[in-house]
Amino acid sequence: MFFLGVLVLVVSCAQKDDAASIAEIVKQAVSLAEAHDIGGMFKLTTEDFAAHPGKLDRRETKRILFMAFQHYGEFKVFYPRPGVEVKQDRRTASALFPFLIAKEEASLPGLKDLYEDPKGWLEAVGENVDLYRLKLKFTRDGKDWVVHEALIERFTGVSFSQDGSRETLDMASEKYTTK
Repeated sequence: MFFLGVLVLVVSCAQKDDAASIAEIVKQAVSLAEAHDIGGMFKLTTEDFAAHPGKLDRRETKRILFMAFQHYGEFKVFYPRPGVEVKQDRRTASALFPFLIAKEEASLPGLKDLYEDPKGWLEAVGENVDLYRLKLKFTRDGKDWVVHEALIERFTGVSFSQDGSRETLDMASEKYTTK
């Protein structure tokens, strides 16, 4: 019985470490995007990376990122703590979070204070900016996590869902919460 308890504790700690690693990868990717470092961003992905909607491959995604970076010029990305789900096998995981892109000169006071409160963060920004949600699917490459797939959705005022269904805005659901 003691052995089982220790095993559960070890697995739980490992999943927390994995979730922290994935949150750190998101932070690193945001810094690279703000620096317009497309090559650096793609070092965090698999060779068969795909972006959705549209199932864009690496080459197509790089082209779209280049155009977006040209459009925005200098910008900042704001986002709350990503919700991370690590699968039981610890070989796959996902991260889900809303974000916004603001030109460097834009003023959005108080967002850093809401980093640990995804719902409060959404409420604070939802009425004033273009808001998106990103879901990243990760796979383990040796001991490192890499992004295999990305899905970006624009907030439509009702939900993030592209098919019009009424999906909840509660980013703190049990499925995407690290504990």
